[in-house]
Amino acid sequence: MRTVEDVANFVGEQPLLTGLLRSVATLAIADCWIGAGVIRNAVWDHLHGYSIELLPGSDVDVVYCDHSNVSSERDVAMERRLTNDRKGIPWSVRNQARMYERNGDVPYRDSEDAVRCWPETATAVAAKLSDGRVEIMAPHGIDDLFHMIIRPTPVFRTKLSVYNRRLASKDWARRWPRLTFL
Repeated sequence: MRTVEDVANFVGEQPLLTGLLRSVATLAIADCWIGAGVIRNAVWDHLHGYSIELLPGSDVDVVYCDHSNVSSERDVAMERRLTNDRKGIPWSVRNQARMYERNGDVPYRDSEDAVRCWPETATAVAAKLSDGRVEIMAPHGIDDLFHMIIRPTPVFRTKLSVYNRRLASKDWARRWPRLTFL
């Protein structure tokens, strides 16, 4: 894997991921993606020769941006709908139009703007189905994802204490020993 198209093809070949994408597509929200750990972990598992599966304790992050309705109840309703569609999947749905407040950022214009503010460059990757094809969003590119490099995004370079606590809680090096932390 070297390009965004390679990531799209990889995601499109994974039954688990394509099933998740099909479920999210039923929400019929144009700017709606799955991302973060579910994509990152699948790529790292593949690069380490592991089977692609949801890790215990992890969830499926669904992000969308709709400034017309920032109600957290809407997110809960979407989680219920997705859970009814795919039992046993721990969904986490968040409207990024309100998440900027919790994250201490300026308001996000759209989902890509929000993903740009995620902690690690390798985590700031999301996917959605668009006309039946996998589309990838990677505002910091995909080089760190492929090279298994962990580094903060520019936004998190100003939040290093939060970033370092996050890394300490993850224990990624035990699961993926070929990671490089910068």
